[in-house]
Amino acid sequence: MNSKIKQWLYARADNPRQNLILLGIGFVTFFIGLLLLGSAEYLLKSSISQEILALTGLIIICTGIILAAIGYLSLSILRILRFISDDNHD
Repeated sequence: MNSKIKQWLYARADNPRQNLILLGIGFVTFFIGLLLLGSAEYLLKSSISQEILALTGLIIICTGIILAAIGYLSLSILRILRFISDDNHD
């Protein structure tokens, strides 16, 4: 099991283009959620639909943060760990 996780992490580290795309998608998703959250305040009157739109915006913001964090960590930390690793014989 540990070997499968290690292989998956190395595969993520060895694909910088996909990681950069994931980082970009995370940023775009974050800002779409932020736009929804801001528009809930100004476009709708105080109602349940305003709260639902704000909750949807928060969920999208959280999703964007998670995607961007995975992309960023894959670009930086996993790449560094890949170079430091002594398991180059696999």
